[in-house]
Amino acid sequence: MLEMFYPRRYEVSTYVIPFDYYHAQGMQGVIFDIDNTLVPHDAPADGQAVELFERLRAMGMKTCLLSNNKEPRVKPFADLVGSCYIHKAGKPGVRGYEKAMELMGTDREHTLFVGDQLFTDVYGANRAGLYSILVRPMNPREEIQIVLKRYLEKPVLYFYKKHARDINQDRE
Repeated sequence: MLEMFYPRRYEVSTYVIPFDYYHAQGMQGVIFDIDNTLVPHDAPADGQAVELFERLRAMGMKTCLLSNNKEPRVKPFADLVGSCYIHKAGKPGVRGYEKAMELMGTDREHTLFVGDQLFTDVYGANRAGLYSILVRPMNPREEIQIVLKRYLEKPVLYFYKKHARDINQDRE
């Protein structure tokens, strides 16, 4: 039952994800959450984010920002990194993920999703049939509703990590 919240991969940061590996495996697009995934909450796009999007474009990968936030937050960020975007996405509903793939011209089998929250980002990506990557939040300071969700995420992450360890031990 908890498996619907499990990401396919868990990374310490967006910036350590081996996107070149995924591209070589046939991935053509990446959908990103913004806050605490690419930058700390409410921060503008920084040099690291801009460089990542430039690198992805140079590889031939498409990108789309998918945020539940409002357009005044999302559009300036998207403009700085040069990506299409969807604001007020309604995550974990699948419609926003499907619209993002449509904008990028990709499909479920060739699209990654990267986000920092299990119950919105990862759950929605899994429901949409995407390869989901969970990253650790960049900054512990968050809005109260997100702080409350983090407490609920802890037991799910515990079982996810235990599940991942069990799978890896079975392979040995």
